[in-house]
Amino acid sequence: MVNSPHTALMALNRVNILDVPIDAVTEQAAMERIRGFLSDGRQHLVTTPNPEMLVLAHKDGRFRSILSEAGLNLPDGAGLLWAAKRRGTPLPARVTGVDFTERLAALAAQTGLRLFLLGAAPGIAERAASYLARKYPGLTVVGAESGGKMSRDSRGIFRLESDEVIGRIRNAAPDILLAAFGHGRQEGWIVAHLAELPSVKVAMGIGGTFDYLAGTVPRASGLMRHLGLEWLYRFWREPWRWRRMFDALIVFPWLVWRSKT
Repeated sequence: MVNSPHTALMALNRVNILDVPIDAVTEQAAMERIRGFLSDGRQHLVTTPNPEMLVLAHKDGRFRSILSEAGLNLPDGAGLLWAAKRRGTPLPARVTGVDFTERLAALAAQTGLRLFLLGAAPGIAERAASYLARKYPGLTVVGAESGGKMSRDSRGIFRLESDEVIGRIRNAAPDILLAAFGHGRQEGWIVAHLAELPSVKVAMGIGGTFDYLAGTVPRASGLMRHLGLEWLYRFWREPWRWRRMFDALIVFPWLVWRSKT
């Protein structure tokens, strides 16, 4: 079972936005939490909530429960900083999934930890793994694959089309598993199957991060990210994602405005 944080200290370091606890951490503080996860002998889910994810969690109670029980919810999304400030409980910084993935890779290269990259379109995880291996000498990537198609069975459990994927991950024995199937699905799959992967101490859902690392999708400039305008760049590059933009820019602020939690 994924470990749930119940200590008073963790509770004090979390900000509740739409009934989802977001960790009030900087990137450095989050890395310190990860080091603790990797040494405590338990398994931990790390998520990267953004406004679209919180809109989904508002609609989907099961997903909301997964986020509530995650070991670490990184504030990935300028909208979360706005919402927290509006509540009078500001978050110290935005911690993006892309940047944090690179920090994890750097930590793994320094300490001999093993990574497995799972998800995205065919070939993307492999290209992302090659990029990380070049950038962080000594990094051990024990597996990288798309994992195939994912579906949800009659009980609501997310499954990959081939059960052999879990066997390959288990045999590779990674310490850190990065899963990129899109929000909701990747976290649901991790929670459903993490117990079958005993070597994994940290499993993190990272959305489209592999696409950025592989170079197939360019990131917005540092200035645009700093100004919270990454959504504008993404809309210009990928206008077909308008529904996600609508959730982030219209639905999420409306839900925050009418909510007391």
